[in-house]
Amino acid sequence: MNAIVEARALRKTFGDFQVLNNIDLNIPLGSITGLIGPNGAGKTTTLKALIGLCDVDGELTVAGRDPRESRHKLMEDVCFIADVGILPKWLRVNQIIDYVEAVHPRFDRSKAEKFLATTDIPAKKRIKELSKGMVTQLHLALVMAIDVKLLVLDEPTLGLDIIYRKEFYDRLLNDYFDGERTIIISTHQVEEIETLLSQLIFINRGEIVLDSQMSELADHYAEVVVDTANLAQADALQPIHKRKLLGKYAYTYEGVAKDKLQELGEVLVPSVSDLFVAKLKEERNEQL
Repeated sequence: MNAIVEARALRKTFGDFQVLNNIDLNIPLGSITGLIGPNGAGKTTTLKALIGLCDVDGELTVAGRDPRESRHKLMEDVCFIADVGILPKWLRVNQIIDYVEAVHPRFDRSKAEKFLATTDIPAKKRIKELSKGMVTQLHLALVMAIDVKLLVLDEPTLGLDIIYRKEFYDRLLNDYFDGERTIIISTHQVEEIETLLSQLIFINRGEIVLDSQMSELADHYAEVVVDTANLAQADALQPIHKRKLLGKYAYTYEGVAKDKLQELGEVLVPSVSDLFVAKLKEERNEQL
């Protein structure tokens, strides 16, 4: 099994509204994949389908199982986190550890306690008495102590400030990811996960508009900062997006030879956020 997620022609409708429109996914083992899209694009529906929380039409295999038929068994190999800032507030720290140990067969209590020993979190304190930072650290301790093949994160750092968000991703990468586990992250804060990703997927209006390995982006996409004297030449090469930038213009291109672009100005690899805007505006223009 080279892919931990394989999906073909996934479809989901709510009444007359098509949430997923024949999407295909292939997520390799040991990858960190970013699933990026605007509100209502189908991100959460896709993630819920992967763990059997949302029924869909089409072919779907996750960790060798169909989530629609074997969800209970699948969850031994998969962990889903929707928000690291939310835990049952009435429980004490040691009680939440007891609970996770009781319900998840792959939870290693000693790992969680070892991580918590590096924090200032008292074992007998109720979760509602902890700061946001402490709740983040506690959730991290729980997540990193579960030995699963696939970790699915849906807006995991929602509502946390930048310090706690950075700590979350740093610990996730350095203390949890081992090159064999697979992580799927859906977030609006794309700048914060860009350097973590090995695969990038854009979804919009229930359709995949980009699916690429991060290492291959530079082969297909380029951003050029163009002087005003070269604007006509730049427009002739049919950019997928352009924006004004400090008196100059930044043009985003797809599939244009680099030697042609070098005549226009400095050629860069677009950031994930800039590429996201370019691809969605390109799609919008095609529909007009």
